[in-house]
Amino acid sequence: MGEEMKEHTDSNLHDLKPRIVELKDLPNLLALQKIAIAHLESKDVLQPSTVEEFEFIFSGNGFILGLFDGNKLIAFRVMVVLPLDVEHLGLDAGLSSETLERVIYQDLSIVHPHYRGKGLQKKMGEMVMAKVDQSRFDYVFATVAPFNIPSLKDKFALGLHIVALKLKYEGKLRYVFMKKLHEEQLVDTSIEGRLIAMDDTQMQQQTLSEGFIGVSMINENGWFIQYCKNC
Repeated sequence: MGEEMKEHTDSNLHDLKPRIVELKDLPNLLALQKIAIAHLESKDVLQPSTVEEFEFIFSGNGFILGLFDGNKLIAFRVMVVLPLDVEHLGLDAGLSSETLERVIYQDLSIVHPHYRGKGLQKKMGEMVMAKVDQSRFDYVFATVAPFNIPSLKDKFALGLHIVALKLKYEGKLRYVFMKKLHEEQLVDTSIEGRLIAMDDTQMQQQTLSEGFIGVSMINENGWFIQYCKNC
């Protein structure tokens, strides 16, 4: 991973090969994560994974999809099954305790800086969602920091909706996203809706507490989340 990678064009992106990464790939996962963090304008938008967290996934608690340019790992996306503790995202959505075992998380998604802007995060998202065992899982959850625009767009594009906005990860503000796997979620935004500025945390939290969900985002001289109820 130490050598410099050249900028890539759309014409040769088809050469990238996906595969489920293994424990032997751990050094490359850590190196790519370090590169990605170094290029972030705000370190708060990404919650990096530790060696122990990667090893937990490799021990049978999820999977990691990697994209390779030849033998070089240039992107990866994590799906993980986490312990049933007080921080479990299913609790933020009001799921029952017996339902929590049917939850898998979309977690870390990393793309090498030289390969960004090519839609790789979305492509990997579609691939990992297709690999989820729907006989075992009913819900996919994820967290995203407000104003992490690429990741927010990604979650909406994959059919996840905002069900909570709260402090997670030792005090970091995060949207909690959820998707029900076994029912088609067709959003009718003509039903009662509210458009709320992304930086208005209190109004969004109040709206979510009233049973609304966040279904899309728009940019009109600033970023707004579209909320709707009974949609």
